Amino acid sequence: MELKRQEIIADQPAKKMTFMQTIKSFGPGIIVALSALGAGDLVDSSVAGSHFGYALMWVLILASLVRFVIVNIMARIDMCNVEGKTLLQGYQSISKWYPYFFFGFAIVLGHIINSYMIKGAGESLTNLLGFGNPLLWAIIAAVSTLFVAGGNVYKRLEIVEKGLLVLMTLTFLIIAIAVKPDVGAIAAGTVGFELPPGAGMFGALTIVLALVGSVAGSLTNFLYPHAMRDKGWNGPAFKKLQRNDLLFGVFIIIFINLSVWIVGAQLLKPQGIEVKNISDIANALETVMGTSGFVLFYLGTLGVLYSSIIGIGSGFAKVAVENFQLFNSGRSKKYGKDFAKDPLYKWLVIWFVISPIIWSVEGAPGFVVLTIFGNAIQAVALPAISIALIIMSNNKKLMGKYTNNIFENIVLIGATLLAIWGSIQLIIGII
Repeated sequence: MELKRQEIIADQPAKKMTFMQTIKSFGPGIIVALSALGAGDLVDSSVAGSHFGYALMWVLILASLVRFVIVNIMARIDMCNVEGKTLLQGYQSISKWYPYFFFGFAIVLGHIINSYMIKGAGESLTNLLGFGNPLLWAIIAAVSTLFVAGGNVYKRLEIVEKGLLVLMTLTFLIIAIAVKPDVGAIAAGTVGFELPPGAGMFGALTIVLALVGSVAGSLTNFLYPHAMRDKGWNGPAFKKLQRNDLLFGVFIIIFINLSVWIVGAQLLKPQGIEVKNISDIANALETVMGTSGFVLFYLGTLGVLYSSIIGIGSGFAKVAVENFQLFNSGRSKKYGKDFAKDPLYKWLVIWFVISPIIWSVEGAPGFVVLTIFGNAIQAVALPAISIALIIMSNNKKLMGKYTNNIFENIVLIGATLLAIWGSIQLIIGII
């Protein structure tokens, strides 16, 4: 009788590594974190800081930790299920329509997300360098990412993303220190569950629902199992390393967003500056730090945008290819599980990286409009994604001893309910 996957790999010992070896081995969490970050995060965090000061920082941390729990569940399903299925194969086992849904959803959403990433990169390079125009720099930024997505995709992507991480960490750390943050207020805002004056419990609850609900089923979360498999992490032996890697990625998201939030609270709020786009933040920093503040912020912003363009282009292409192969089984047999070897992968990378340039043409919808539209279509899909995740992660026949614990179920069900609530509110708002 054929052994189940769990019987084969359950007893594989985890490779012992030193602390530095563990840190160096991190990769998938960095890639997904930098893919999830974008200009929208920078604007949202600065706006929150300029409106609420240091209050409600804890909401950002809460939302990030919810993302950690959900993506960790996704990773465990992919890594530890007894049938050797990928996460997306698990979705297919629940309904044959999921591969069609995810394929179409990835095609549309990847285009929309990269539309405002590329548009932001073009505007940032124009402002930073002082010559050219946003369309020209958007084209240059987009085309240059194709060289990263070619060849040995994962290894090249990991090297580039780690380099960008160093750039962003140093940049935003310097900026956060330069505006002379109020340490006591930061502590109150992050661990004191402080509410902004006049916001009230209902206002704060609305913000919590919006932030937590938005991460419950984001399609960007699906990039992590792909990056994890490309790294070679397969089976329970890698479970601890994977969890630490993902936690490190979530820390990156929290650190960068809180750094920009500090700028909003310490610099923008006292001056009553309303943030409408990235340049508002850069100009405000220039008044405090001089030209260095302007340059540093745009360098950090470019790191965020460029890493996102690459991650979305490569990651969404793999998600789309896998789903395409799920309803075209012959293609899977022909090209195997390395989705980057499927010719469709390169065409999809071109689609995700080149087609969004059209939104950088003068007269096209602005960054804010594109961001809102991307979030809107994603919010509607969240319930379908998260409900199936609850079913899979609690299926003992599929997961064996690796089903959810009580805490994970509380978080996942709670986030699902918030996703449903958010979708209903969005539909009502549209009507």
